[in-house]
Amino acid sequence: MTDSATAKGEQTRELILSTALRLFREQGYGKTTMRAIATEAGVSVGNAYYYFGSKEHLMQAYYDHLQAQHQEVVDTILAEEKVFTRRLGGVLHSWLEVARPYHEFAGTFFKTAAEPTSPLSPFSEQSKPAREASVAVFRQVVDGSDLKLPAELKAELPELLWLMQMGIVLFWVHDDSQDLRRTRALIDRSVPLVDRLLRLTRIPGVRGVVNDIVGLVRSVKP
Repeated sequence: MTDSATAKGEQTRELILSTALRLFREQGYGKTTMRAIATEAGVSVGNAYYYFGSKEHLMQAYYDHLQAQHQEVVDTILAEEKVFTRRLGGVLHSWLEVARPYHEFAGTFFKTAAEPTSPLSPFSEQSKPAREASVAVFRQVVDGSDLKLPAELKAELPELLWLMQMGIVLFWVHDDSQDLRRTRALIDRSVPLVDRLLRLTRIPGVRGVVNDIVGLVRSVKP
């Protein structure tokens, strides 16, 4: 394949994806069909399926797109900050900004993603690349911060912080406050609490509890 053909194919793929995301926002995920996406994008249905085998594949591409955008913002934040609370708070708040355009359709989409067997679940095998990329962001948060932790807890913490973000995302989906005021407040109040709890783990008498927590986390992981 020539460079020009590759570039044209990438443009077509991006056109289909951007069209799909716009229709998801306007019509809802459930009501948007692949035929409607193809028609709106000005391509054949077969061409749409060539680039994306299903609506689920489109949403996986959205996951990847969102994660890539978030990573760009995160790199700037983490290059400038060393304080754990600022790093974690910056990462969580920046996700809100990146995801802002998709908040309106998040509720209808969440109905599908919340189904345990759905490939759109953040815990599914299909979502693994985006999930691992997000966990890697939290590993950056921890590794480059001023936080000193027991080695066992430090190894598990990035995934625990990702689970924290999943809880915030669920709250965000249902947040109808102006400018997401309640979700922002949740981040602002929970981050210092997490920081204080983590710093307590350096106290000798708390180490036994830390080991129990690490053991619990490892026992429930797939």
